[in-house]
Amino acid sequence: MREVPAPGGRPPRVLICGAGIAGSALACLLTRGGHEVTVVERHGSARSSGNPVDVRGAAYDVVQRLGLLAPLEDVATRVREVVFVDTVGRPVARMPTRRGDRELEVSRADLCGLLLERARGDADVRFDETVTGLHADDDGVDVSFARGRPERFDVVVAADGLHSTVRRLAFGPEDAFVTSLGLVVATVRLPGVLDGDEDVVVMHNRPGAAVALHPGAGTPGAAFMFRTPARVDPRDADAADRLLTEVYAPMGWRVPELLAGFLAADDRYLDTVSRVRVPRWSRGRVVLLGDAASCVSLFGDGSSAAIAGAAALARSLVQAPDDTAGALRRYQSLQEPLTRRGQRGAAVVAHLLVPATGTGIALRDRALRLAGRRPAATGPG
Repeated sequence: MREVPAPGGRPPRVLICGAGIAGSALACLLTRGGHEVTVVERHGSARSSGNPVDVRGAAYDVVQRLGLLAPLEDVATRVREVVFVDTVGRPVARMPTRRGDRELEVSRADLCGLLLERARGDADVRFDETVTGLHADDDGVDVSFARGRPERFDVVVAADGLHSTVRRLAFGPEDAFVTSLGLVVATVRLPGVLDGDEDVVVMHNRPGAAVALHPGAGTPGAAFMFRTPARVDPRDADAADRLLTEVYAPMGWRVPELLAGFLAADDRYLDTVSRVRVPRWSRGRVVLLGDAASCVSLFGDGSSAAIAGAAALARSLVQAPDDTAGALRRYQSLQEPLTRRGQRGAAVVAHLLVPATGTGIALRDRALRLAGRRPAATGPG
């Protein structure tokens, strides 16, 4: 990207709220394009919990341009398939996970950490800080912070996730844009629990619930995914623990051991699987990015979409420094079709990993076994 001409003799000032994958990627790209970037993150450090994520497609090209491909390859997992097992651990079906060579699976913490480390060379990154107020006019946005003094920015980017504070302040209450899909996901790192292959994810199901043991890239982890009609508040840890215990206590395989590990852990993640749909991703000079704009959390290939979205937003802003409104509209027109495809595919993935009935589990396993017996297709010649 070419450097931005400095309006009024200074580079455009951009505030990015959220130091996750989307925000950190955008900070890397905008500072390269000549913007003055500030990143605020409400947590005291980069989050270390969360499920493994994929980097593929346009996102793979972005991390390659940023010079992060080699360090990401160093921390990538070697997972090639998911093996579904019964209550005593016998394999009943297998499913490949790789789509091609130009893709990586890494922990969310490693991906965030490498992007953020690259961004901090040029961006002002502030942890333990959040936005409390926004006042926008035609030329910029006055921003109030929980800890720091008010400041003025040319553009404010909401990259603060599913439960975005900036989206609420600028666009309205969360209920208008976020719909729970009746699924909950909980993840935790559990050192020492792996006793199988390092290239296999092992998953066990009962109707409406699944547990997966992921080898990670040195530190294995467990993921709990289940369907529930109950309203789940991820901030109420006691209620969440009671619900997980109710759902998973009757299950066999290694579930009691993995559940006990989750309940005893301090660093863990739990939230609903939700769909985010916002008709317009920008309001004045405030714009949404990543999960704050459009996603199906967990099942929507969100990490790759977040990086690709950051690239589309950075490119749009750099190429139209004198037309912010037009740049933000162009960004949405480029990125929205990709996120909509991810949302459509998410329902299929959810039914594949967490069938709601015993019949659904049996049909999935049978279909995967039949697919595994088919001879590989060969090209002409």
